[in-house]
Amino acid sequence: MRNQLFARKPLKMLLEEMAGEHRLRRVLGPWQLTALGIGAIIGTGIFVLTGVAAHDKVGPALTLSFMVAGAACIFAALCYAEFASMVPVAGSAYTYAYATLGELFAWIIGWDLVLEYGVASATVAHGWSHYFQDFIGIFGLKLPHVFTNAPFDFDPTTGLLVATGTLFDLPALVISLLMTVVLVVGIQESARVNAAMVVVKLAVVLFVIVVGAFYIDPQNWVPFAPYGYTGISIFGHTLMGQTGPAGEPLGVLAGAGTIFFAYIGFDAVSTQAEEARNPQRDVPIGLMASLVLCTILYIAVAAVLTGMVPYDKINVDAPVSDAFRQAGLPWAQLLISVGALTGITSVLLVLMLSQPRVFLAMARDGLLPKSFFGAVHERYQTPWKSTILTGIFVGLMGALIPLRVLAELVNIGTLLAFVIVCAAVLVMRRVNPDTPRPFRCPMVPLVPILGIGFCLLLMFSLPSENWLRLFVWLGIGFVIYFAYGRHHSVLAMSSRRGV
Repeated sequence: MRNQLFARKPLKMLLEEMAGEHRLRRVLGPWQLTALGIGAIIGTGIFVLTGVAAHDKVGPALTLSFMVAGAACIFAALCYAEFASMVPVAGSAYTYAYATLGELFAWIIGWDLVLEYGVASATVAHGWSHYFQDFIGIFGLKLPHVFTNAPFDFDPTTGLLVATGTLFDLPALVISLLMTVVLVVGIQESARVNAAMVVVKLAVVLFVIVVGAFYIDPQNWVPFAPYGYTGISIFGHTLMGQTGPAGEPLGVLAGAGTIFFAYIGFDAVSTQAEEARNPQRDVPIGLMASLVLCTILYIAVAAVLTGMVPYDKINVDAPVSDAFRQAGLPWAQLLISVGALTGITSVLLVLMLSQPRVFLAMARDGLLPKSFFGAVHERYQTPWKSTILTGIFVGLMGALIPLRVLAELVNIGTLLAFVIVCAAVLVMRRVNPDTPRPFRCPMVPLVPILGIGFCLLLMFSLPSENWLRLFVWLGIGFVIYFAYGRHHSVLAMSSRRGV
């Protein structure tokens, strides 16, 4: 059994899968992949979570938090790019872990990616709902209160969960189901819809930076770091920095751990490697181009937002559009709300696009039922059954669980995935040193080690509840693996047959 748990999937077997009958269509070029990356990154992070982080965690020093989180992502992206050029198949970090660290680690990372993409999509749907309600409110329209939010929320001033007096978030549920329909139809159609939305939201982000710069009051940046420059804890015990009412760490690093969600999505480009026309070249381009561009835009928007409005007056649910309202520009509020809705929609599209492809990779390996999770639609050539399941899961989570709880749960899962990918590069360089690498991560082992260090630092900057939720999620995953996956593993059955 021990040999099976740590058995690595041969690169030859991975590459043979690309010629199989269930392979996805190669229709995406470098511009489309870059647009998918931008589509996944710029959205809820910039239009929603900037408010949560600045108001609750870090203040005007939010710009530094974006720099720290961006650095962690750049190191991880270089590692992702090397693997994506070597093994251009669906599955992203799950596939990379299977080829380097063995089946058990592959399952852990695959199950973790379910947490990342599924719960991230629910977070995005929740953010979309708030901007939709802000948008229709400009015209004097209002949804019934019982359909406007999750039934409970986390109060950062008391550290307790409180009832909101609502039943569920109706707009979050509706947008999730609409995106499911689009994704079932096909990857090329989805990419075209995403590219159009990316153009709109980039225009709005540039508008926010250029126009908002004229309404900056430098006094709003004083004090620059009211919660300090640190914010590190280990399982609820703060080692460096201030603590909040619930014992959570505060400061620049704690803020980086929170807004790390803003960068989730660049790794989604690697999940589309099997659908790239020239993955060895185009996937690394898509990863790095989207990440660098979005990091620059994030830092600029954070500076403008905290300069326009005192950090403790920033609206948590719709911070960017509300900042222009407070500046006396209601017409700009309308424009930004449209851009935010467009941007958040494209994020939801890409994240929900990625989740079924992770399921597909796991089903191919026998770790999940292939008849369901491995089913590819004959006409649309998409993993349609798992796409529908993802849509239902995202809709229910977005409708019933509050934004603050969802965002931090996603962050710790994603950071764990990045740690494993960086470690996998070190392992692969040792066990398969001669394998062709069209893109090579520079300065190995320094870059992977820095990636591991930065990501662990951010993981320890998150509240202790996130570690508990992560362990519970992984515990559920272990039950599924040992009850089903271990017995149906294609790699294990091949070994037993002597193949």
